Amino acid sequence: MRAVVGLSGGVDSAVAALLLKRNGDDIAGMFMQNWEDDEPDSACRADEDRKDALAVCAKLGIPFHARDFASEYRERVFAHFLSEYRSGRTPNPDVLCNREIKFRTFLDAARELGAEKIATGHYARTTHEDGRYKLLRALDIEKDQTYFLHALDQEQLGAAVFPLGGLRKPQVRALAREAGFAVHDKKDSTGICFIGERDFRAFLSKYLPAQPGELRTPEGEVLGEHHGAMFYTLGQRAGLRIGGRAGSAGGPWYVVGKDIGMNVVYVAQGTQNRWLMSQNLRAQKVHWIAGVKPSLPLRCEAMVRYRQTPQTCEIEWADKGINVRFDEVQRAVAPGQSVVFYAGDECLGGGVIASTDAPEITP
Repeated sequence: MRAVVGLSGGVDSAVAALLLKRNGDDIAGMFMQNWEDDEPDSACRADEDRKDALAVCAKLGIPFHARDFASEYRERVFAHFLSEYRSGRTPNPDVLCNREIKFRTFLDAARELGAEKIATGHYARTTHEDGRYKLLRALDIEKDQTYFLHALDQEQLGAAVFPLGGLRKPQVRALAREAGFAVHDKKDSTGICFIGERDFRAFLSKYLPAQPGELRTPEGEVLGEHHGAMFYTLGQRAGLRIGGRAGSAGGPWYVVGKDIGMNVVYVAQGTQNRWLMSQNLRAQKVHWIAGVKPSLPLRCEAMVRYRQTPQTCEIEWADKGINVRFDEVQRAVAPGQSVVFYAGDECLGGGVIASTDAPEITP
């Protein structure tokens, strides 16, 4: 097999390359730069990651390639990210990045080098049955990344190799240590690359100027001031700056709604307060990995956030999308995020959450 491994400079992609090399495959490594940042304190650290990826290739004795996909990323991923926040929704850029950059732009670049396959350090598995490719959850459920891969199509899955799908993270680090990779104990990247460890609000405010506004209860009581309604996410607790109040129950406060037009953020007390709870959602831009729509209604499981335990539900057709009814009430289902469907270990696909049946705030 001739394959190009997407090397991020981290331990996971390094071990993916190691396993393919040991398997006797004809491989090369490619480092993708997906973001350009002129801030000296940027946490994206592309130069450092590039050097780490190059060192892995040198250790394995395989060719190293580097490609700059920053313009494609800004056009296909970041522009959508900003548009969603501007509209008051909370997007998930990793889903778009996988579909548009790591398994499209990268795949095209690999094919230009004569590769048949691309490999990444994602924790996922694939299989080919009955004439189609299936995406399966990884053995290590804590690291499983199929939630972020649900928008891939049959061509992309057919070209993808996930060497880490049957391993657990401690095994991956042990393999890296034994191979002499300097990245064996490198910290896992978290969050969004172009933001990194920087303050999210400060970063976003460079692109989406916002004005302070009122923090209100659903009943209309003003409790304080926020930095800009678009910066807040349903279910958010941190950064509200609301202390104890006379006559209140003393529990923590959470964001339960936003009015972007009025620049108001609504908050309420209690992890399970009614404003955060819903049992039905409507999803749009639904994608099915099999390439054909299933017969609905369909009983399956779904996740509305990464690392959530899949929840049993039923899917039905709806105008311009689908309705999802869960067997149990769900907490803090956020429009703009992904709902991803499963049948056991198989990821069926998913869509973008458009709305829920949480109580409507009508001040």
